[in-house]
Parts: sequence; C-alpha cells; structure tokens
Amino acid sequence: QVQLVESGGGLVQAGGSLRLSCAASGSIFGFNAMGWSRQAPGKQRELVAQLTSGGITNYADSVKGRFTISRDNAKDTVYLQMDSLKPEDTAVYYCNADVLTPWDMRHYWGQGTQVTVSS
Repeated sequence: QVQLVESGGGLVQAGGSLRLSCAASGSIFGFNAMGWSRQAPGKQRELVAQLTSGGITNYADSVKGRFTISRDNAKDTVYLQMDSLKPEDTAVYYCNADVLTPWDMRHYWGQGTQVTVSS
C-alpha cells in the first residue's frame, strides 16, 4: 500500500508564496515521474508541474517562472514552491506519482490540499 500525503496549503495574499510538500510512504522501490496537478471549482484538473526520474521538469505555461518543482529522494518527498501567487492559482492541489513497489508500478494520487489566493 502506497500513500501520498500533501501538506502546506492555505490562504495567502496575491504576490505571496507557499510551499507544498508531498510525502510518499509504503513499500516503495522508487519513482518514475512525480508531479502536481490542480483543480479549481468548475474546471477540469490540470497539470501544474512534473519532474521525471531523469530530472526533466515540465510546467504549465500559466505557472512558468513562478512555480518550482523539486524532490528529496532520501525522504520520498516532492515539493512545489509557489511564488508570486495570483488569485487564479486558487485550487485544490494534488500530488501524483508513478511508484514502483515490489509488485508493480502504479500511478497514485494524494488527497489534495487547498490553496486559496486572495486579491
């Protein structure tokens, strides 16, 4: 059983910063890609940032230059540093990862953490 648990969401004023964390636990051999997606009310879930096992990053155009994804392999944790936040960044943010276990590789999602940016 693998769990992804996000933390670090909250309420922040426009122009402020937040850092989201996503800690993985369970029978984990390793990870392929890890990333963050978000879903705003009434909208579809969208990719925000992704980090491959080879270190390649991919960002949504709307967050390029403001958000940074990183990972700590020793802690099985992925981070999302969010700077210069805008009201349109308000959403539930979900961590996700391709996780290799002793049995298979599967895609997992966290439960989500709310980010609210006030104007």
